[in-house]
Amino acid sequence: MNSFPDSESEFCKGLFKKSKTSLYELANRLEIHSISKDFFTEIVLPLTSFFNSLENRSRPYFICFTGGQGSGKTTLSEFVQLVLKEGCKKRSIGFSIDDIYKTPEEREYLAKSVHPLCKVRGVPGTHDIELGLNTLDSLVQANDASLTPIPSFSKPLDRHLPKESWPVYQGKPDFIFFDAWCGGARPVSTENWKPPMNTLEKEEDPEGIWSKWSNDELAGDYQALFNRFDLLLMIKVPSMEHVYESRLLQEQTLAKTLQDPELKKKIMNKQEVFRFVMHYERLTRYILEEMPSFADIVCLLYTSDAADEKRGVDLGGRR
Repeated sequence: MNSFPDSESEFCKGLFKKSKTSLYELANRLEIHSISKDFFTEIVLPLTSFFNSLENRSRPYFICFTGGQGSGKTTLSEFVQLVLKEGCKKRSIGFSIDDIYKTPEEREYLAKSVHPLCKVRGVPGTHDIELGLNTLDSLVQANDASLTPIPSFSKPLDRHLPKESWPVYQGKPDFIFFDAWCGGARPVSTENWKPPMNTLEKEEDPEGIWSKWSNDELAGDYQALFNRFDLLLMIKVPSMEHVYESRLLQEQTLAKTLQDPELKKKIMNKQEVFRFVMHYERLTRYILEEMPSFADIVCLLYTSDAADEKRGVDLGGRR
C-alpha cells in the first residue's frame, strides 16, 4: 500500500513533472518499452519523496535494495537516483553486489579447496566484501575533490572490467544505493537444515557441503557490510517460480543489448537459466519467508495472481 499523506502526493506530482522526460528516456535505454505511468507514480516517486524527506546530515545514507533474481533492484535504484538528482537536487551513486564478485581465479581456488560449485558466482562466499567496504568507506569519507572508482563487473566476460575503465564518482554523495539479491539476509538456521531442495543440490551437493559453506560465509563478513545499511528495502515477489521466470526475462533482455557475437553466445537458454537459479533457491526461499518481518520498506510489485498486477510501498519502519 502507499502510506503517504495527501500533501505528499502534490510533491510527487511535482517530481514527476520535473523528471518525466528523463524517466522515459532511461526506460528506453534499459530496453523497458512497456513501462506504465503507475510504476512511476506508485513506486518510484513515493520512494524518492521518502528518501528526500530524511534528515539532512553530513554522512551519506546507505540504502540497500534487495529482492530475488530479476526482481528489478538495479532498475528501481536507477530510476530513484534519477529523480533524486533532477527533482530534488540530491547527489547519489549506486553499485551492485554483482560488481564486487571475486575473480574467476579466486573462485577456481574455492572450487578446488571447498567444493566444485564454488566456481559459480552469485551465492554468499563468491563476493569480494572487502572491495565493497572499501568503496563504501571511500564515498563516506570523501571531500568535494575526492575521486572514488566504482567497481564494474562484466557478467558475459565473467570478470571485472579494467580498473581504468571503472566509473569515477567525485565528492561525497547524499545517498549511496546498493542492490543485492541477498542484501540484508541473515544466515539460515542450521538446527533444522533442510535436505537438498532442487535437482542441482541433489545431484551436486547431496551432503550440503557447499550450501552450508555459503551459509557460513553469509554469517561472516557479509554481515559487516549489511550492518552498515541505514535502510533495507525489499522487493517482494510472490514466489520462487516468479524468480525463475524473471531471471529468464533478464537474460533475454541482455541478449538484445549485446553487440558482440561472442558475448551473445554466452547468453543462457531457459534450461540453463533454471539450473543457474537453483544455486540461489535455498537462500531465496528463506529470504521470501523471513525478510518481510524486518525490512524497513517492503515494495510489492505483484499479487499472487499474475493477471492482477498490483503495486505499492509499505513504509512500516519495522526494522
